[in-house]
Amino acid sequence: MSARSNFGRAFVYGDDITTDALAPGAYMKKPVEEMASHCLEAIDPNFAKAVRAGDVVVGGENFGMGSSREQAAIALRQLGVNAVVAKSFAGLFFRNAVNVGLAPLVCAEADRIRPGDELSVEPVVGRIENLTTGEIYTCEPIPPHLLDMIRDGGLLPHLEKKLRKTAR
Repeated sequence: MSARSNFGRAFVYGDDITTDALAPGAYMKKPVEEMASHCLEAIDPNFAKAVRAGDVVVGGENFGMGSSREQAAIALRQLGVNAVVAKSFAGLFFRNAVNVGLAPLVCAEADRIRPGDELSVEPVVGRIENLTTGEIYTCEPIPPHLLDMIRDGGLLPHLEKKLRKTAR
């Protein structure tokens, strides 16, 4: 995710999307590609086949609830999702998303977004433009230090980058 916009189609789901729906337990010990191919299949059997790089997952309240499995965010990143927009996030999912380079945006107006809408997501300013309807939604901006981590690809690449700078 860069400081500029992320453009993609919206895949819209409701409240209380669980980490088990995102990363089904039966595939947790499989390679990440296989696990990701089952992402959200209990809710939308076509999601993993239909999603493309840059697309945006939109949820309601409490997105990513359930267990603390970081594989839920990893599965979305593996499929090319760069941002998740929701009315609220489970705290562990929010942090796991940042840790793997996935931008979680809290947006009170997420329920105005419809499946297939083309979105321009600007996490730096906390703004989403719905290119399909022309509407603009305000989100909570991601704090700069977390946005830096997302831009760097997650926590580990971010720390490696900082260590390289310090070693010079």
